[in-house]
Amino acid sequence: MLAKLEAEIPTGDGWIYEPKWDGFRCVVFRDGDQVELASRNERPLTRYFPELLDPIRANFPDECIVDGEIVIAPADAPGLDFDALLQRIHPAASRINRLAAETPASFVAFDLLALGDQSLLEHPFSARRAKLLELLGDATGPIHITPATTDAATAEDWFSRFEGAGLDGVVAKRADSPYTPDKRTMVKVKHDRTAECVVAGFRVHKDGKGVGSLLLGLYDDNGVLQHVGVASGFAVKRRAELLEELTPLTENAIAGHPWGAWAEAQAHEESRMPGGRSRWNAGKDLSWVPMRVERVAEVRFGQLQSGRFRHGVSFLRWRPDRTLESCTYAQLDVADPVQFAELF
Repeated sequence: MLAKLEAEIPTGDGWIYEPKWDGFRCVVFRDGDQVELASRNERPLTRYFPELLDPIRANFPDECIVDGEIVIAPADAPGLDFDALLQRIHPAASRINRLAAETPASFVAFDLLALGDQSLLEHPFSARRAKLLELLGDATGPIHITPATTDAATAEDWFSRFEGAGLDGVVAKRADSPYTPDKRTMVKVKHDRTAECVVAGFRVHKDGKGVGSLLLGLYDDNGVLQHVGVASGFAVKRRAELLEELTPLTENAIAGHPWGAWAEAQAHEESRMPGGRSRWNAGKDLSWVPMRVERVAEVRFGQLQSGRFRHGVSFLRWRPDRTLESCTYAQLDVADPVQFAELF
């Protein structure tokens, strides 16, 4: 099941609300000792999270399919760590095993799709959740069941309070809804904010005919320009316009550029630098074109985590009335921290 984005939490009878987790969507397939983890797009995840396999065998029914989310909650900090999840997508088993021990993952279950040889896809969500609670209500270790409520006021409270734990918003599901793969029958309400950022470069679109994304930066307390994400999603015409508009700013841009050292191949191993190889798509080109640091853009974002914007960031407009020095983290509204354990 997928969710369509709405501006407000829906109210009225027949809704069940859940926190919107910010992790890797994962469907668990268990058949006896055999356990397979797969993403929503059927990409295999099993090898990346070996520490979840034994807890799943210990807590799940012998034959079942469960929908949920893989998250990592640091032991020494509040909230969730999405960057730690990204570090797992790596070809080296030794690295994965080391990270599994250092930053173990948890699985948050929120739907039961099959039990034994019976498919539950046509059963109403309320019945599927009731069965999930019956089966996993006493689960221990890194296995959890997502909280849920039928009270819209509680959902509103979660929307505000749980942001500090790294959650992405609230999901609303119809109690009588069957499980509908690849259809947007749920509603999601996400946090929505704006920020003014330095634009320090861009990536050329994959078709080679315009700007695919703008590289955004904010100054930290030490005056260092940190790469915080990209703004993308431009229409074809706008991509070409941006390329024409920004190309003059690429002349002599690398001299004195705050990210100049990152042009070296070794720098691409660091997570907060703007270039490198995508862990999800080894063929994706993440090379970038430096610009003279002269432009400020206002962007819309949903969540800040570990000093970076999460999910899609939208370009709103240029802000020639803003100075580069005003583009700091201090402008951002950051939620009070909440521990992972407080969510259950």
